[in-house]
Amino acid sequence: MVETLIVQGVSEVFAVPGESYLATLDALHGARGRIALRTCRFEAGAVHMAEAVGKLTGRPAAAMVTRGPGACHAAIGVHVAFQDSTPLLLFVGQIPHAERDRESFQEIDYRRFFSPIAKWVTEIDDPARVPELLAHAVDVAVSGRPGPVVIALPEEMQAARARAAIPGPARVAPAHPDPAALAELRRLLAAARRPLAILGGGGWSLPARAAIAAFLAANAVPTTVAFRRQSLFDGTSPLYAGDLGVGADPALVAAAREADLVLAIGTRLGEAVSQRYTLPGPDQTLIHVHAEPSEIGRVFRPALGIVATPEPFARAAAALPPLEPATLARWSAWRARLRGLREAGRAASYPGPLDLAEVMRSLASLLAPDAILTTDAGNFAGWPARFLEIGAAQEFLGPTNGAMGYAVPAAVGAALANPGREVVAFVGDGGFTMTGSELATARHHGAAPIVLVFNNNMFGTIRMHQERAYPGHVSATDLTNPDFAALARAFGGHGESVRETAEFAPAFLRARACRLPAVIELAADPAQITTRARLAG
Repeated sequence: MVETLIVQGVSEVFAVPGESYLATLDALHGARGRIALRTCRFEAGAVHMAEAVGKLTGRPAAAMVTRGPGACHAAIGVHVAFQDSTPLLLFVGQIPHAERDRESFQEIDYRRFFSPIAKWVTEIDDPARVPELLAHAVDVAVSGRPGPVVIALPEEMQAARARAAIPGPARVAPAHPDPAALAELRRLLAAARRPLAILGGGGWSLPARAAIAAFLAANAVPTTVAFRRQSLFDGTSPLYAGDLGVGADPALVAAAREADLVLAIGTRLGEAVSQRYTLPGPDQTLIHVHAEPSEIGRVFRPALGIVATPEPFARAAAALPPLEPATLARWSAWRARLRGLREAGRAASYPGPLDLAEVMRSLASLLAPDAILTTDAGNFAGWPARFLEIGAAQEFLGPTNGAMGYAVPAAVGAALANPGREVVAFVGDGGFTMTGSELATARHHGAAPIVLVFNNNMFGTIRMHQERAYPGHVSATDLTNPDFAALARAFGGHGESVRETAEFAPAFLRARACRLPAVIELAADPAQITTRARLAG
């Protein structure tokens, strides 16, 4: 099993050990130096780490957890990978064959349990089929719309002996766009007066991002990104108009409704991006490009649907002749208007000792050009989304399914898989206390992510909704927090608290220099519930 993973290009395994897969752990011990085994502290954290590596590489990393409770804890990471279209392999220990259907200790039917949130779930009963099924699992994880595959491993199967050839990686040509469809795309774009591109989904490589940027630049198309997909387009480009998703700029959303052509590339146009399935509207021409045929027309009926994976489409689009200068001039004012909205949004400032907008602008100037950024779910995430400009070589990883507890383990996984690259996590106080213990994993394996904790002593998103629906009736959203800086030091890392704007940049530079897992607590104003709204009173 381990040899097959190595041959298939799996280089990272994130695990919380369990007695249900001791034989597999022993096989990993024998493969030290050829595949990295990372010991994690919580199953959800382990899967988030593997998912982050899948997002960055386009190839699946593996997570391994024990049966029953381990699998239940891991399920949230599988759901992230499913909704975020990320390739992932999750291995789960399983009870012995003889004990099935008796509600044995920690027994779960994994096919039933995971089937709604995984691309494929299998259980390997015959050791001779291990190479076949694992190779197929990798193929399923990366094909079409990428996603997670769950593999259950019965105890006695892992210890059994069998002979089987180990297959190499399958060479499968990705879906290329139809040349006639590309010609139609160009015709529809040439007829537009207010075009808007939306980039989203999984499966994007750096070459694909560069190629689609070249196509959009050659045709001067204003571009947005889908929810938490900021790394798909250079935020410093004059074509970048911002992100569409939860907490998007209302002015951008209103302008997007005025577009007469929407070019959606890679995104499913899910609930967050489409503003609850209202964008694009019936009077907007939609061109929808997606790797999975069943996603095209699933909710919105396109004028043109193109089945293609991101890189072949981007390369083919970049090779098209640019539109005529007179055509591009037709939407120059539209383009300038959208960019103006983005720049106006970034220029905002806030009263009080700690201006988080200025902190984010300062961070943008300090980050390494190839930094990897991770974000958790919550209102705090509006600060980096609104005020950072993600560069062309930087990465931005976030859970599009809204899972709290993602950012810290994702940062740890990214740092372990990319030694030497700067990794910065954004997380709220609620999310940090869910999976912040993975700082121990970082310390144990020598990774040094920098974690920015936005502390407003509440579950901020829920408080926002609570104040809207039940004003003045605070219930279950106040938090009593630890000293986050002291907690980081207790884990063997570096910790600081920042209460004034001018303190941030020096604190960040010290965190970078220490080469340890670091936490910088940001004392957020609890009244500033979002970047655009304050609590009354």
